[in-house]
Amino acid sequence: MAARHVEPSLYISVDIEADGPIPGPYSMLSLEAAVAGVQDADGFTAADPGRRTFYRELRPISDEFVPEALAVSGLDRDRLRTEGLDPALALAQFGRWVREVSAEAGAQPVMCGYPAPYDWTFLYWYLIRFTGESPFGHSGCLDMKTLYATKAGVPLRAVAKRSMPPETLPRRRHTLPRALDYARAGGTLIALDDAVEQAELFINLMKWPGPGSSTR
Repeated sequence: MAARHVEPSLYISVDIEADGPIPGPYSMLSLEAAVAGVQDADGFTAADPGRRTFYRELRPISDEFVPEALAVSGLDRDRLRTEGLDPALALAQFGRWVREVSAEAGAQPVMCGYPAPYDWTFLYWYLIRFTGESPFGHSGCLDMKTLYATKAGVPLRAVAKRSMPPETLPRRRHTLPRALDYARAGGTLIALDDAVEQAELFINLMKWPGPGSSTR
């Protein structure tokens, strides 16, 4: 019997910042993404997390916000009202970027996050609301906490970065938007983003053989 063809997956680390718990009443304020690697029938091939990245800041879609959530994001809603991109434009640009990097890899895009549910909720809602489609489909999402829990054989609720083996953790330091190092070059905003750090975490988790198998 001929082997069944397996469509490769391109894993894209996504990290969003928002000013509340759900999209609609509240707004996604920034969208960051980084290509983590490709998985096919022969295994997983890591990418350089800092090579293919995407970053946009968005205009709020409502006047409502949760002060605590906004404080965590570190972003200025007043500034974003004038400087943030229209969500329709930002999400259209993101959709094109996802399709471009996926075509280059010859793979289907999969969003991954730590944890993924919150980021996926905002991302999918915004994609459908402002572009009418999602390059990830309706279920192309992988949660890194679930990936670790499955490999480690521990309950999902027990997963925390502080309890993960050192070899699974990224070397890059996780930051918040207020601590990002911004630079302007030719009118383009360049951000050193947390999606890159998450991509490194994903790469390490994909390569990790599981507990008791560490070579360190």
